Amino acid sequence: MKRLGILVILNILLFAQPTFSAVPVDIPLTTLQIARNAEENNYLLQPTSKTVRVGIGTNKFATWEWNSAQIYATGEFEIYNNKTYISTYDSENLIDITMSGKIFILKDSEGNVIAKVSGPIIFKTDFGFIGIKDLKRSGKDAIYRGQIELISTPKEGSFYVVNSIQLEDYLKGVVPNEMPVHFGLEALKAQTVAARNYVLSPRVKANPNYDVVDSVASQVYFGANTEKELSNRAVNETTGIVALYDWNLILAQYSSTAGGYTESYENAFSDPLTKQFPSNPKPYLKAAPDYEDFEHLNTEENAAKFYKSKPKSFDVKSSYYRWEREWNGQEIQDAVQANIAAQSTTGFIKPSVKKDETIGIIKELKVIKRGESGKIIELEIVTDNGNYTVQKELVIRRLLTKDGKALPSANVVFEHEYNDDGDLIYIKAYGGGYGHGVGMSQYGAGYMCKELKKSFEQILKHYYTGITLGTEPITLSSAPNQNKITQSFFTETGKANLAVDNKYKMSYIDICVNGVDEKIGFDTQERYNTIDISKYLQKGINTITFTYPAKSGNGRNLKLYIELAGDNGTD
Repeated sequence: MKRLGILVILNILLFAQPTFSAVPVDIPLTTLQIARNAEENNYLLQPTSKTVRVGIGTNKFATWEWNSAQIYATGEFEIYNNKTYISTYDSENLIDITMSGKIFILKDSEGNVIAKVSGPIIFKTDFGFIGIKDLKRSGKDAIYRGQIELISTPKEGSFYVVNSIQLEDYLKGVVPNEMPVHFGLEALKAQTVAARNYVLSPRVKANPNYDVVDSVASQVYFGANTEKELSNRAVNETTGIVALYDWNLILAQYSSTAGGYTESYENAFSDPLTKQFPSNPKPYLKAAPDYEDFEHLNTEENAAKFYKSKPKSFDVKSSYYRWEREWNGQEIQDAVQANIAAQSTTGFIKPSVKKDETIGIIKELKVIKRGESGKIIELEIVTDNGNYTVQKELVIRRLLTKDGKALPSANVVFEHEYNDDGDLIYIKAYGGGYGHGVGMSQYGAGYMCKELKKSFEQILKHYYTGITLGTEPITLSSAPNQNKITQSFFTETGKANLAVDNKYKMSYIDICVNGVDEKIGFDTQERYNTIDISKYLQKGINTITFTYPAKSGNGRNLKLYIELAGDNGTD
């Protein structure tokens, strides 16, 4: 689209106000201001990115199956039955949707039947956002970029609501809901990269009709009304950038608070397929202390010393940096008894306990094995009628509840007190952190940004061992869907390398960088080439099209990605 056309649309969006009085909408105009600022700074406007399909839940995420909905838009919008156009409406119209069996029934604001069709029903607008009446996210009316699709479920009379949206726009509705914006720009950039990795990584879909959901079951996505200027800037200034290890996207795990020492993947998670625990390690998710002088915490002595004190840490500003819990003998007995049958179904409690089966009187919570961060890997519950072995941090946390709430983390040490008869009087827990503690600590990222003035690249490389930052790796070949591939990415420095896996010894490829054609040659004697392409780039957004050279023939391919070169600055 020509620049003039883009600015016309931006002006329409900037000054358009919703006229449907029953649904007040707080349009995030800062998003449009950011686009204008990018234009003024000679950055290209947001390029087209991959599409993400998000399943939208009802209020409080009670269900992802809807029986009815009322859809509106903040500007003129169109309705389609699959690819068949139905009609166009202005922002004063509210479309009521119900189902009769497998048939959608659409009515306008005056109760007139618009259509009775099988769907999917598609709502789209070029002049604002699409909303769902009475749906709230973070206390605001839920409005969305992209388009809304209604798809019938296998059950008659119900449908899914799916927001089909470009990846970079999706992230704008994720980042400020996963991390407070006051953590700072570079922390938000780190969160953006982690969130981008999450949604791009291969996974079993949440549902055949959508990729992810909008709750904590995937990533928290609350739509356009929760966007913030600083988090939108973080998305824009990391456009196209992911974290890589050995040519693959990493599993970018993150949690609220690590407690000063992150844990290795295998010590917190089971294998998603085999359920093996500890699972196979991931080389980029290794235990890491905030400061190098921290000792390993896999002994009771070191763990107690660490979690009963408050040493310097990137997580010190979290209210969960250190915490305590206490149970009397009856309370710990009741908590374990109430939870052990449900947690036995995970397969990580042995012997397993069935519903209504009574365990013996608890004598001790005995830690058998800890990870490097002090996280409990294996716990033994000692009773007067036998012992129970419990593995995996989440199972341990959900078993040892206090006032119905799981432990904040499994980075915990226990103190026991007994009476003269040897009966357990109470257990006190000293812990640190909130969540699984693997990968990036969000509070740690905020501290590194605000207090240590670290860049998002430095933050990510602290929490993810040995990673590279760059674009998603692609395969270029003579196949119709692989012979021309376009990628866009942001670089603050204007510096980057082209990383090439040239297994089949191709001599060159054609590229078009920001509209300028170039030819990149390779050293055919080396399989892996790293070529500095900084002279072709500009600071900000760069768009590169890779074209497979026709002279290379069929049956050959090469893999490549753009690698950021050098530190990308601080806030």
